[in-house]
Amino acid sequence: MRQFVKYVLCTFSFVFFGCQGGHKEVQEDAQQYEWYGLEVTASAYNSVSWQTDATPSLAAWGDTLSPDINSVAVSRDLLKLGLKRNTMVRIDTFSDTFYVKDKMHRKWRKRIDIYMGEDVKAAREWGRKKIQICYAVPIDSAAIKE
Repeated sequence: MRQFVKYVLCTFSFVFFGCQGGHKEVQEDAQQYEWYGLEVTASAYNSVSWQTDATPSLAAWGDTLSPDINSVAVSRDLLKLGLKRNTMVRIDTFSDTFYVKDKMHRKWRKRIDIYMGEDVKAAREWGRKKIQICYAVPIDSAAIKE
């Protein structure tokens, strides 16, 4: 019963806040996920040394950033909410799924940075805006059996 009430409340809140797909559990690669919604401030960044460092295509966890992989960086406070490395993220203004591949500087809170390759013009056009995201957190297999 508790699981059902949680499902109904989350479904309502996700629909109300505009998160695509609502709250749902999905089967993907034999792993189940629970989707959560969150409002964040989003900006964009590029693989250029003046925005990052001497290795602009190398992300915080050692991943190599590439324009053909939809990637985001997250502020470190979001790590505690489950937005860890390789977490799937849906952004309300994009139809594609993104993956957490990088971390932002410690000064930022409740923010994501959308990776836009070397296209500085596209990043500037994106600017900074408040958006809704949904992110997938793996469900503990022990919790499923409750």
